[in-house]
Amino acid sequence: MAFNPTPTQLKGIKAAIFSLALVPLARMVWLTVSGQLVEPLEFITRGTGSWALYFLCITLTVTPLRRLSKMNWLIKLRRMFGLYAFFYAFLHFTTFLWFDHFFDVAGMFRDVAKRPFILVGFTAFVLLIPLAVTSTNAMVKRLGGKRWIWLHRLIYLIAPLGILHFWWMRAGKSNFTEPFIFGAIVAVLLGARVYWSWAGSKSRAAQTSGG
Repeated sequence: MAFNPTPTQLKGIKAAIFSLALVPLARMVWLTVSGQLVEPLEFITRGTGSWALYFLCITLTVTPLRRLSKMNWLIKLRRMFGLYAFFYAFLHFTTFLWFDHFFDVAGMFRDVAKRPFILVGFTAFVLLIPLAVTSTNAMVKRLGGKRWIWLHRLIYLIAPLGILHFWWMRAGKSNFTEPFIFGAIVAVLLGARVYWSWAGSKSRAAQTSGG
């Protein structure tokens, strides 16, 4: 029988996830202020970018895991994972704007236009913004369920763009191991959705023809 937490247990699970999701940031801050890093700015920039991708992957994992495990309550965690993906992406963007350009927005946009890997990453971040803004129940009601679902399918584009950004960033050092792993995970997660959509369409077509 699939585990189904009580409301109190679910609150506890959410609180634990909320706290654990801040651990990577706390670690980055501690290592920086304690002077243990040789290149703290690079460490923070890469760390926030990596965790944005981790949480994107976790967010995409929720639906397949829910379908396979029959634990429908997992869907109640997806919003938090998605918001943490945006949170770390925002920190990643902020470090770029702050440390690389000292809040020179015009200079930042020139850099974005000049370097493709930055353009791709910036595009992924911009696409995340409407997802974060519309994550509340009030926005779901305002947009309507169908329009909200279609908007949040942008994550299927955002995740590959984030991986492409990471891939191009590592191209200079010819280190593609992590981008390849991220890419494989996202390919499996998106591929499962394509398969389920195809199987569902085929099943509906069979029922219609049979009726």
